[in-house]
Amino acid sequence: MTPARQAADDEPAPSRTTTGATATAEADTTGPAEGGHTGIAPTEPAPADEPATDTAETAGTPQDTPVTPAGTATDEPATEPAEPEHDSEPAARPDPAGRTDDAPSPRTPEPAAPPPADPEQALAAVAWRLDPRTLREEAPDPARLRVIRDGLTGKLDTALDNRSRARLLSLRAVASRVLGDLDDALDDARLAVTYAEATGEFRRTALARARLAEALRWRGDHAEADRLFAEANSPELPDRLRALLHEHAGRCCYDQGRLTEACLHFERALDLRHGEDAQLNARVEVALDAVAERAAADGFGPAPRRPEEVLGTPRPPVATFDEEQRLWGYADADGEMVIAHRYAEAQPFHEGLAWVRRPEASRWALIDTSGAALIEANNGYRSVLPFSDGLSWVSMDGKSRWMAVDRMNIVKIPPGYEEARPFRNGLAAVRQNGGWGAVDLAGEVVVPTRYHRIGTPLADGREADGFTADGLAVVELAGRRGVVDRTGRVVVTPAYPTVVVHPVAFLFAAESGRWGALDRRGEPLIDPVHPGRSAVVAEIDRLLADASPVL
Repeated sequence: MTPARQAADDEPAPSRTTTGATATAEADTTGPAEGGHTGIAPTEPAPADEPATDTAETAGTPQDTPVTPAGTATDEPATEPAEPEHDSEPAARPDPAGRTDDAPSPRTPEPAAPPPADPEQALAAVAWRLDPRTLREEAPDPARLRVIRDGLTGKLDTALDNRSRARLLSLRAVASRVLGDLDDALDDARLAVTYAEATGEFRRTALARARLAEALRWRGDHAEADRLFAEANSPELPDRLRALLHEHAGRCCYDQGRLTEACLHFERALDLRHGEDAQLNARVEVALDAVAERAAADGFGPAPRRPEEVLGTPRPPVATFDEEQRLWGYADADGEMVIAHRYAEAQPFHEGLAWVRRPEASRWALIDTSGAALIEANNGYRSVLPFSDGLSWVSMDGKSRWMAVDRMNIVKIPPGYEEARPFRNGLAAVRQNGGWGAVDLAGEVVVPTRYHRIGTPLADGREADGFTADGLAVVELAGRRGVVDRTGRVVVTPAYPTVVVHPVAFLFAAESGRWGALDRRGEPLIDPVHPGRSAVVAEIDRLLADASPVL
């Protein structure tokens, strides 16, 4: 059997391409996996003796006339050997009128293609409609959607791994929600999040949380839905997925009459796609028309909330400096002093805790947001790092022998490291015997301390001080850079002058100074022919142009 061609939303399939080339992707024969690769629009149909797609994380096209989704999305790494897990389908090619090849114009009837046999593919192929007043999706054929939901149930009966159950449950929640079975949708969506979190996979968890948020939104549980949309969204996700999260968060704000806040989400969605996503543009146009009509009658509602309000987390006090006393204190969100100016040095609050040093002391103390001391200065810490993941690195001599303590000053990782960085996503970069590696929260060495540097440049210009949310880090060995994962496995052999982590790929600079890309398995994706990394990002976005997940 030849590999099936596929399209997915969050990682390009391992197919080398060059500028201007027509991209064609073929799935690994071990079976496409959900979210570890992103498909490239096929130039020919898949062979008739095998599934053409790997389905189902496809965005409906919220308009008041049926439009077939442009593609599908997956949310699991492409390295997992398994049978095909139907998570994507070939992307439809939009025509100038905004239709797709499999969504014929009502003015030009064409014979309907038979529905896909696989329920995930069938769900991806549903031509959703968007109610222009409620901004909720509608199924053109509810009876057919019930059949699809029954098919998903059948697949769930044989799905044993967390990845498959998370995917299938969250997709069944989508079907139940649109059918109006909101209790069933909520139960499935909550269980899907549990399974997704158990996989430890960032994109999968974000999708599951977003689908749960939509179920909550339809039930009117807006506060929890808002929080989940905010938690799911992250700069480390693909821009198309982030745009969808903002779009759906905007709809949730619309339901609440928070119309200014809704418009900000819609604007952010458009910005992330640079105005080049025709289907997103059409959906947002419908939403903005609804906002305008509602605002004309009721106004734009309350002012937009701060992130802390949406997430339900209190805004921590902010360090402020008194010029006359030459001392630091902390003020609340309204500028009122909540901890007096009495410190010679004061770090920002992290996880409700901050390290401070009084003028008369050479050691650091730990305080909570009320100013109460949890760790006194007489414990002797000359150097400290902010708390993260419940731990803080501290050093008695200020130079070496770093150890990790919790808020009760219990040593969780004994001293022995020459340098350490704050924990991020359960891992911390550490230096021992001159080499960099990483430890987990239990102090176990997960990446051997053999590298000359760990620092992870991201495609949006930031640099992660350690590992990404997907558990990836850029390492340097003998002046060459590569990528390791959270288990220490080498994903990209250190062989490049520069490597940058993109949400769905790895960008690299060759010796020539030209830029290319590898997929998430470290296989060639785009030849190093581009003058800069922005051109590679644009090429990757082109390859992903026809895929988008169903929320």
